Amino acid sequence: QVRLVETGGGLVQPGDSLRLSCAASVPHLVSYVMAWFRQAPGKERELVAAISWRSRYSHYSDDAKSRFAISRDNEKNMVYLQMNSLKPEDTAVYYCAATDSGRVGITKYEYEYWGQGTQVTVSS
Repeated sequence: QVRLVETGGGLVQPGDSLRLSCAASVPHLVSYVMAWFRQAPGKERELVAAISWRSRYSHYSDDAKSRFAISRDNEKNMVYLQMNSLKPEDTAVYYCAATDSGRVGITKYEYEYWGQGTQVTVSS
């Protein structure tokens, strides 16, 4: 059973930075491709960033690629999302996701395991 727990969300002002963390309860995190998704009210869940097993490959949404950075620490079973220059439109619930398919998927359908989400609100 894969359990993912996100932390680090909160209320920040435009232009601020925030770092989300995802703790994974798995024997070997290196076996999973990891990703961050977000879902704003009334919108579909969308990919923010994804990272391959050993961090050799990452994929970002167009909106995230210049401001966000995904990373992982397989020894600590942790995945991170560093978010900089936050905008009000980044307001959403952010979810950590995992797949053991080996593919760096870009849709929610390609990930089998999900955390409960953490709320990020960007507002002045």
